[in-house]
Amino acid sequence: METVVVALGGNALGNTPQEQLKLVGKTAEIIFAIAKQDVKIAVGHGNGPQVGMINSAFEREKQGTAMPFPECDAMSQGYIGYHLQQAIKNQLDAEKVKRNCMAIITQVVVSTHDPAFQQPTKPIGEFLSREAAETISKETGFRFVEDSGRGYRRVVPSPLPIDIVEIDTVKQLVDESAIVITVGGGGIPVVKTEKGYQGIAAVIDKDRSCAKLAIELSAETLLILTAVDQVYLHFNKPHQEALGQVSVEEVRSYVKAGHFAAGSMLPKIEAAISYVEATGGRAIITSLEKAEAALKGGTATIITP
Repeated sequence: METVVVALGGNALGNTPQEQLKLVGKTAEIIFAIAKQDVKIAVGHGNGPQVGMINSAFEREKQGTAMPFPECDAMSQGYIGYHLQQAIKNQLDAEKVKRNCMAIITQVVVSTHDPAFQQPTKPIGEFLSREAAETISKETGFRFVEDSGRGYRRVVPSPLPIDIVEIDTVKQLVDESAIVITVGGGGIPVVKTEKGYQGIAAVIDKDRSCAKLAIELSAETLLILTAVDQVYLHFNKPHQEALGQVSVEEVRSYVKAGHFAAGSMLPKIEAAISYVEATGGRAIITSLEKAEAALKGGTATIITP
């Protein structure tokens, strides 16, 4: 049975718990449709808006000790996982399918020497105007960047994933055909010390963690779901060009030419490349709506060796 790792983009979730509850029903339908193709599934997801919301809420309160970022990661992983787990279980029950679904609080090991800690790039939280971002930056020292023409967002370190602490448990559950929600938000970033694992302030890119997960599971397919049906060259310009099936070598040439934005499409492309090179599998980048068809050769960008 083929194994598919699904990386859910922010459009599959919501900026608030209330909005998310409305969106995950549709997401669950897509996951169920993929499951009906007789595949094993592990699902990862982002947490940029959610972890930023949680962190900002505690910052605004300023009561007692500030909530550490790893704990904010864990909170977002927990409640997003709960919403997805519940919605997928409801879909399974409605269709009378006997299959387990569960979310696992997952730690992901990173290195303190990762250069990302000196150059934060991962956007989190809500979109702000330039004026609002500048005001908050002056008050807090937070760094902000313009994100894909939609406004300004805070950026935090995004180190590369080295290892998934709970991978053995994930493998066991996936092998038993459970739908496993894991490495949520890229995983809770931890470092390994003489005293054991300890959390560190960062947000790991979920596509890179999902690529690591797909490698560890020897998955045949990494399915990265985002807001667009395909990857484009010259994105949002009059002469934009959709990419269909492309080789790693070709995609690398586009990366070198600067076609993909850091903090947006570039991490997805880099994650896809790392997975394909390690496994020889296929990485598919498409929208949530096109996911089911993309697995059968429909509209998508497919990266192969």
